[in-house]
Amino acid sequence: MNGASGGVGTFAVQIAKAFGANVTGVCSTKNVELVRSIGADQVIDYTREDFTKGAQRYDLILDNVSTHGLLDYKRVMTPNGIYVGVGSTETGRWFSWLVGPVEAWLLSPFTSQKFGTIFAELNKEDIATLAGLMESGKVTPVIDRTYKLSEAAEALRYLEKGHARGKVVVTVE
Repeated sequence: MNGASGGVGTFAVQIAKAFGANVTGVCSTKNVELVRSIGADQVIDYTREDFTKGAQRYDLILDNVSTHGLLDYKRVMTPNGIYVGVGSTETGRWFSWLVGPVEAWLLSPFTSQKFGTIFAELNKEDIATLAGLMESGKVTPVIDRTYKLSEAAEALRYLEKGHARGKVVVTVE
């Protein structure tokens, strides 16, 4: 899981573990212990090792940050592996968020591997499953910082830096 220490990644690591997956989390040095503490079986510090150049092969790559090209991910996937793009660190171009999904759509027909992107769809069954995992303690939100509503602009500036560990909460008082 690329981007395992962020808001989506911290939930995804825990949900995958709750369903019995063996999870490798990719994060920076300061987040290694956090990712390990929420259940990752292996943790790769991207400042020291590029997981796309390693020997390990993955059945599923959940990519929360899009820091590599699809061909880099393809190389470390098993023959029937699946790549799911969830987020991106790309900034500055209006339609940059479309590049990954379009590349995935174009690549998928030419390989046994699957490349795609998730766009959230809310449904009662998934929400109930997530609520059950949280009630049982198998999934616990990781809260980085809490801001008052009057500090929302500051919270957004912090998020824009791209280094939040878990979720940033804005409280309404």
